[in-house]
Amino acid sequence: MKVSVFRRAHFNAAHRLHNPAWSDEQNRAVFGLCNNPNWHGHNYEMEVKVTGDIDPETGMVVDLGWLSTLIREQVENRFDHQNLNLDTEEFRDLNPTAENICVVIWQILRPCLPERYDLQVRLYETPRNFVEYPG
Repeated sequence: MKVSVFRRAHFNAAHRLHNPAWSDEQNRAVFGLCNNPNWHGHNYEMEVKVTGDIDPETGMVVDLGWLSTLIREQVENRFDHQNLNLDTEEFRDLNPTAENICVVIWQILRPCLPERYDLQVRLYETPRNFVEYPG
């Protein structure tokens, strides 16, 4: 019997959407205000979804305290109050769009979970704009 458990977390980060291979005009046309050379920031909200069988001994799919610690140590501590373009290795050469941030978070968390679990990450850049990556 597969059950999904969710953990919400958040981090605040600055970024700039920019393709260095493009002209300034093309970057402004495609990314608009998000191409501001002085950066801009978001209060990112994320949901981490772990799906698996209920352990007959614990009655849980996964210990949510353990999952909370994992997210804090691997994601929040890494990205919170950072400039994603300048302060993180993950986005030195990768445009920090919501889509790319979501995939990177999944790639960070996936190796930390036993293979028996399915993982999905949903990232809210604003309350109305969000992306999801199921792996």
